[in-house]
Amino acid sequence: MKKLLMLLAICVSFGSVSAAPIDVTFDDGIYHIILSGDKIKKQMQFISSPSLITNKEAHNKSSSLLTINTGYFDPKNQKTMSYIVNDTQTIEDPIFNEGMMNNPVLRQNLKKILNRTEFRILDCDSKLKYEIAQHDSKVDFLCSVKHSAQGGPQLLPNLRLEEEFFIVKDKEGNVIRESASVLHKTARTLIGLKTLEKGAQEVHIFIVTNAHPMDIYEARDLCSSYGLDSAMAFDGGSSTSFDYKNIHVVSTQESGDTGRALKSFLIIKK
Repeated sequence: MKKLLMLLAICVSFGSVSAAPIDVTFDDGIYHIILSGDKIKKQMQFISSPSLITNKEAHNKSSSLLTINTGYFDPKNQKTMSYIVNDTQTIEDPIFNEGMMNNPVLRQNLKKILNRTEFRILDCDSKLKYEIAQHDSKVDFLCSVKHSAQGGPQLLPNLRLEEEFFIVKDKEGNVIRESASVLHKTARTLIGLKTLEKGAQEVHIFIVTNAHPMDIYEARDLCSSYGLDSAMAFDGGSSTSFDYKNIHVVSTQESGDTGRALKSFLIIKK
């Protein structure tokens, strides 16, 4: 298990750092971030980098208030395995990842991989709203996908491990293949939605550190315990990263490491 490195310029343990509409708390090895209000929907974007960069580098280059890791990628060829859309444009498309396309096992299950769950910001007749859905899912009438980042698996309302090719079972029901360490305890980046009164939405993000690692079933239960309507995972393990103000959290291999180099990010613009 890789060692957690937490570089904190301010004390946040068992406390809270609030700057509405962003609320950050830390307890028992888990950061819980709540994004609320309509204004922040206009500040949220998904970005990617041609070459892999750390979460901290993305945070600084984009001059963001908050940055977390999102989609899956191939560290060998530095190409995406997840769809990323920013301002209605698909900026990362996994079908152009020849490493994935040339892999016979992945190619055989391509439909499942390409239809993995994504977090969306929808523009519905000039009104923004959030949605968590499979990539091929159609949006409501008068809505379009403004920003999105794919990851998976979906956690709530239903866990979709086999449907999104995170596990494969044999005829006897035994798991014979596992992806993204879904059955093992590790650090995780999770995101979910909660519907409030009068239809308002909150975004809940959990940065599950190596101080409290979880398997995917525990991650689902964590999201469920907060009453979320829908939830999904982004890339986790050593990719788990979070920057907010003076808080910098990464899962790293060696002390002093600034984090794994990554492909795509969720950012909140200042």
